[in-house]
Amino acid sequence: MKLGVIGCGKMGTALIQGAIRAGVVSASDVIGCDLYEKSREAFAGATGSRVTADMDAVVAASEVILLCTKPHDVPAALANAVVVAAGENRLVISIAAGVTLAALEALTAENLRIVRAMPNTPALVGHGAAGFCLGARANPADAATAQSLLAAVGLAVEVPERLMDAVTGLSGSGPAYIYVVIDALADGGVRAGIPRADAVRLAAQTVMGAAAMVLETGEHPAVLKDMVTSPGGTTIAGLAVLERQGLRSALIEAVGAATQRAAELGK
Repeated sequence: MKLGVIGCGKMGTALIQGAIRAGVVSASDVIGCDLYEKSREAFAGATGSRVTADMDAVVAASEVILLCTKPHDVPAALANAVVVAAGENRLVISIAAGVTLAALEALTAENLRIVRAMPNTPALVGHGAAGFCLGARANPADAATAQSLLAAVGLAVEVPERLMDAVTGLSGSGPAYIYVVIDALADGGVRAGIPRADAVRLAAQTVMGAAAMVLETGEHPAVLKDMVTSPGGTTIAGLAVLERQGLRSALIEAVGAATQRAAELGK
């Protein structure tokens, strides 16, 4: 697979690093493009791939184009893709937040196939969670390509486009909610006498371990919660406070509010 990357920022770099580590693509088959020299240099250093400031050269050399620009830069990037790719089949995978499949397809020639994806920032450390959806011209092989690229840095789930705003509200914004949880747990540890640095590490490791238990055992979170909760013990005392203070409903409402805002921004 010849892979071009338009936008060599942190997310584009992380996705390519993961794809190379996973053997999805080789560094020699990747070419990145960015208007900023520092971004190009950082991308080349991190991935070992070629870089250029010439978007036309990237599109011409690529079978798959990973579009990692800011949303407002998408029209200019795809205008180049239309011109250069005229008469040739290519797959475009866009991670531009809020840019719909309809908008992407309206900007491209009929022979370009589109996938829209929403990765999150933990992809930068190989533990991302992404949702993606297929455009009208995309095919099952395109879904497999998107899956392989996104799964190289974490979990990737195909969803219908109507759920992409919900993906944004849950996994796209979700890391911020969990950072608040980690910070609050650490504060609790400090209040109980644990030094700050140790409290943060213990809280973060606890969250990571709990998440790994859910993913690796396949058990429902409530089942795993019950395994920790002894009758009359410490855990149930803490859980009673969380229920009384509305932690569960607060997180549900946070996902709902972020989903609604994502929908508003996409209009």
